[in-house]
Amino acid sequence: MSKVTVVGAGFVGATVAQYLADNNLSDVCLIDVVEGLPQGKALDMMQAAPITGHDCKIVGTNDYADTKGSDIVVITAGIARKPGMSRDDLLKTNAKIVKDVAEKTIKHSPDAIYICVTNPLDVMTYLTWKTTKLPASRVMGMAGVLDSARFQTFIGMETGMSVQDVRAMVLGGHGDLMVPVTSYATVNGVPLSEFLSAEKIEELVKRTQNGGIEIVNLMKSSAFYAPGRSVVQMVEAILKDQNRLLPCAVYADGDYGLKDVYIGLPCVLGKDGVKKIVDIKMNDQEKEALAKSAASIKENIDLMNKLLVAV
Repeated sequence: MSKVTVVGAGFVGATVAQYLADNNLSDVCLIDVVEGLPQGKALDMMQAAPITGHDCKIVGTNDYADTKGSDIVVITAGIARKPGMSRDDLLKTNAKIVKDVAEKTIKHSPDAIYICVTNPLDVMTYLTWKTTKLPASRVMGMAGVLDSARFQTFIGMETGMSVQDVRAMVLGGHGDLMVPVTSYATVNGVPLSEFLSAEKIEELVKRTQNGGIEIVNLMKSSAFYAPGRSVVQMVEAILKDQNRLLPCAVYADGDYGLKDVYIGLPCVLGKDGVKKIVDIKMNDQEKEALAKSAASIKENIDLMNKLLVAV
């Protein structure tokens, strides 16, 4: 059985752990700085195993030594967004947390693949890569899968069609400048423009871009069901070497004309992590939006580096 360490036993981390076990994908090490929290949640999940019907081991701990030998490390640790707070407001606090987590986990699992979930997502993924010194193919961020699922959900709700037939992809940074690629959105292969007007499609794009904050404003905390399931889809693609084409935050080194930045792009996920970045044709408006999103991420990477030096 593979081993996945989930750092952070909050809503997202615990949801990831539960979905991993419920789908019989891996043993799980759930770690958090709060004493008793990961232990209690792990025990609770284990007591559900006879009902769910899996034999995965779930261990809760405060000791990084227990993460040893992980195949995948999922980083969800950090403070969550609150109403009125942008993802970028989280930068300074979460940068310190993620850097510390990356340093401690890589010592015990030098061959692991990392999936970063902590916001601001793209910047924290870049920091994880720099800190672990792993090949970029083994460090990625979860954002595109979630944002695409939100876009697909809204399309299904608006058209009345089953979301199982909806295909859509969201690229760019995980924030207000994300890029829902409407030219590739279809319902069972039929272009979205056959079902909805340009104005209505633009409304869905805006709702997708604000999909996270819409939930924050409703329940006064960040989402966790859809983010947790999005992480598990990526983990499954890696552990089962599925070669899934998924939008993930990956390192661009000339791809799409972008350099030295982590940003959401279509990629193939398998046992080695990011096997390749797929180059798709985009219209001029989409290309411009992607470049603008990348520029914003790079600004925040520069800001993060200054903040970390000042600490």
